Amino acid sequence: MEIRLTRRPGQPGTKKFIERYGERLVCVRYCYGPDRGCRHKTVELIVESVPWAPRGRRPRRRDEEMVVVRIGYGETELRERAKRLGALWRANHKLWEMRWLDAKRLGIADRVKD
Repeated sequence: MEIRLTRRPGQPGTKKFIERYGERLVCVRYCYGPDRGCRHKTVELIVESVPWAPRGRRPRRRDEEMVVVRIGYGETELRERAKRLGALWRANHKLWEMRWLDAKRLGIADRVKD
């Protein structure tokens, strides 16, 4: 089935559904079934409302974004791998700067300093 039209409450074609469902009406959709050659009219209703507060989320990082990561002094192999990927040592902060993608590749994304 293909949805060709979606109507919000108050738009033409929703009047009788507003009378029937009131505030619970979210939208009316017109679906076409090419296999059967018919049109279906569907309604979306709110059946339950409960209080909800969204959790704070950190914005997603892009793979090319530069991040700083702590690599321990004794982790020489990891340091060498980071250097090969183009990481830069920032001596004044004692941190490595690299792309987010490289931190994920090295498995040290959890060490990224915000």
